[in-house]
Amino acid sequence: MPNSGALKLFKLLGADGRSYDSPKRGAFGGHRGTKVYGLMTCKTAARYVAAGTYQKNRVFFADEAIAITAGYRPCGSCMPGRAADDARA
Repeated sequence: MPNSGALKLFKLLGADGRSYDSPKRGAFGGHRGTKVYGLMTCKTAARYVAAGTYQKNRVFFADEAIAITAGYRPCGSCMPGRAADDARA
């Protein structure tokens, strides 16, 4: 049955790489092609979204652990400390 508007559902990516519907917004955004995730306030991602080149590969995660488990790495722009830690691992 289609969503009647009573409950907004958000499409999130799970640790297994499959999408699912959630009543909660994603805490992190990512790009399916580059396998990078970052903060929802990331200025680099915002520039790509504004240019219209990002939307079809955009994914969202409930939390950082799920993004990592799904094979994504931290964004070097909005999460520079994490990206450096990830590169050393």
